Amino acid sequence: MPSNDARTLLQTAVPTAAAGAVAAAISGVVAGGKGALGAVVGTLVVILFMGIGLVVLQRTARSLPQLFQAMGLMLYTAQLLLLFIFVAAFKNTTVFNPKSFAITLVVATLVWIGAQARAHMKAKILYVEPESDKSGKPENAGSKS
Repeated sequence: MPSNDARTLLQTAVPTAAAGAVAAAISGVVAGGKGALGAVVGTLVVILFMGIGLVVLQRTARSLPQLFQAMGLMLYTAQLLLLFIFVAAFKNTTVFNPKSFAITLVVATLVWIGAQARAHMKAKILYVEPESDKSGKPENAGSKS
């Protein structure tokens, strides 16, 4: 994984994990141990889904740049649908508190998206590949008046 990709993943996963830790503490106080467990599971699901999606999207951008935007839209739609399926699948569970799970899932997703947007805005990534000059002579880009 190139350094920009790893840096982006780190800059999104760390704030999401921190938000999950806060959610686990709050859920532990409000709903007890099952609430804290629900918050931890919700945070792990978001980090896993969004992390895999980020890696897939970055590989697509490198190999098929013409599909990048469509792939990104499809990927985020699929991720949100999968998160809704997880909420629906675990709404009646007794292993952990489903309300804490669902709320943490939404909060962690919003934190991930915000952190990812910030990471991309702060990244110094060229959007045009500079061509190397074969003649070795610099061109004058100014006017010739």
